[in-house]
Amino acid sequence: MAKQILVRPLITEKSEMLSDNKNQYSFVVHSKANKLEIKAAVQKMYDVKVASVNTLIMPAKARNRMTRSGVLQGKKSSYKKAIITLKDGETIDLYGEM
Repeated sequence: MAKQILVRPLITEKSEMLSDNKNQYSFVVHSKANKLEIKAAVQKMYDVKVASVNTLIMPAKARNRMTRSGVLQGKKSSYKKAIITLKDGETIDLYGEM
């Protein structure tokens, strides 16, 4: 169940800065998942204590692609993002054992 709610972790420059400075981690989550389900899924998968969960829906974006016949227009679909704040002393290892 937890794997269905948490689609994947978001690894960007901004999310890395948040995890280093504020102990916050970003995940792409199922679009119908609520904050309580997300909190339970993170606690179950990573065995950590979650302090808070903030969710937001990232809007769709238009994308253009150049081809020989001209410009093809498409869009990048929207998704739901969750920013998880962990309690002090807790960390998540997103990269596995290195």
